[in-house]
Amino acid sequence: MSKTILLLLSLPLFWSQAQSPSRKPSLRPEIPHIESVVPLPVQPQSKDPATIWFDDFDGKPKSYAEGKSPLDPMVAFGNKGKSLRCLYPKGKRGIGGRKLFFGKSPVYTNKARRSGEIFDEVYWRIYVKHSYGWRGNPAKMSRATSIVNNKWAQAMIAHVWGGPGPSLTLDPVRGVRGDRVVTRHYNDFERMKWLGNRPASKFPIHATEESGYWVLVESRVRLNTPGKKDGLNQLWIDGRLECERRNLDFRGRYTKHGINAIFLEAYWNQGSPKTQSRWYDNFVVSTKPIGPVVCPQNPVVFKTPYHGPGRPGGWELEVAGDVKGRSLVFRSKILPPFERTVVDKGHGVFLGKLRGRSGLARGLYFLRVRQSNRTGRFSAWSRWHQAFRVE
Repeated sequence: MSKTILLLLSLPLFWSQAQSPSRKPSLRPEIPHIESVVPLPVQPQSKDPATIWFDDFDGKPKSYAEGKSPLDPMVAFGNKGKSLRCLYPKGKRGIGGRKLFFGKSPVYTNKARRSGEIFDEVYWRIYVKHSYGWRGNPAKMSRATSIVNNKWAQAMIAHVWGGPGPSLTLDPVRGVRGDRVVTRHYNDFERMKWLGNRPASKFPIHATEESGYWVLVESRVRLNTPGKKDGLNQLWIDGRLECERRNLDFRGRYTKHGINAIFLEAYWNQGSPKTQSRWYDNFVVSTKPIGPVVCPQNPVVFKTPYHGPGRPGGWELEVAGDVKGRSLVFRSKILPPFERTVVDKGHGVFLGKLRGRSGLARGLYFLRVRQSNRTGRFSAWSRWHQAFRVE
C-alpha cells in the first residue's frame, strides 16, 4: 500500500481527534446561572414594623419623591411582575432611578415615609440585573444620605459605587465639622470630607460573564455616636459580606437629622459604551438586616438561557445549605432544555439532612447549575449563588 493511500486513510481519524469536544474546550456551553427564584407572594418585610419601605414594583406604582421612568413589564425577579429599568443608550449617561425620602426630612415632607423619625442606622436591599453581554462600570448604583435643609445640604453620604474594574465599593462622606453642617447644597464637593473609596468587592458585578441574571445587593450604614469615630458601612453581594468600613466619623457631633433618603441611581459619568439596560427589583429599606427573598418549600427556579455551540441539552441543579456547598440537600435529575424547574421529588432527590423529605426545611439556601448541549457536553458548574430563605 502506498504512502499516499496510508495518509488518506489516516485523515478521518486525525480529523475526528482534532474535532473531539475533549480537545476543544470552546465546544462546551457557557456556564449558566440561576436567573431568579420565585418568592412567596407576601414577603415578611411587607408587614414588618422595622420596614421603612417595601417595593417589588408590582401592582399600583408607589409614590417616590423623584424618578418617573416607566417600569418594565417584560423583566422582573421571579419572571412575574415588573421592575425598575435603567436605560443606557450608547454614549449617554443613563435614564432611570428613584429617590426615596423618609424620617426627619426637610424636603418632600409630604412624601417622606415615617415622617419625623430620626434614623441613625438603616439597611437597604435591591436585586440588580444587567442585560446579557453587559459592558462597563457605570459607577453609581445607590446612596444613603442625610439632607438637612431645603437646599439639599448633606450631613453625610454612604455611596455604593463602582470600584476599580467591574467591582463595587463603599465611598462614605462627611459634610460636618464639629456639630455644624458645612455643605451648602447637594453634592457640595468643595466642603465634603471624603473618607476613602475602598475596599473593592471581590465579586465583579459589572463583568460581562456575570450579566443576565439577578444579583442580591444589600447595604448598611450606622452613623457614629456623636463625637466618636464608631460609624459603620457594609456591603453584601449575594449573601456574602464583600466590603466593610469601621470606625467612621460620618456626622461629627451633629444630631438634628438622621439618615433620611436613599437613591437608586442610573447616572454614568462617561456615558455607556453601548446601548444596554440595568434593572432593579425588590427594593427594601429597614432598620434591621433584610437578606434574600423568602420562598416556599418547593421553590420554582429559573435558569439563564442557553449560550454555546449547537442546541441546548439537559441541565442540572444542586441546592446547598451553605455558601460553599458543603451541605448538599438536593440534586436534580438531568432536566429537559427548558429554563424552569421546581425543587421537588418529581425533579430530583433530597439529600443529606433532608434525605427522605419532600421539600426544603426552614433555613438559608444557595444554588448552582450546569448546562449541556445536544452532544452531551456539559459546562462547568456555576459558583454557589442566588441565595433564598425558607421560613
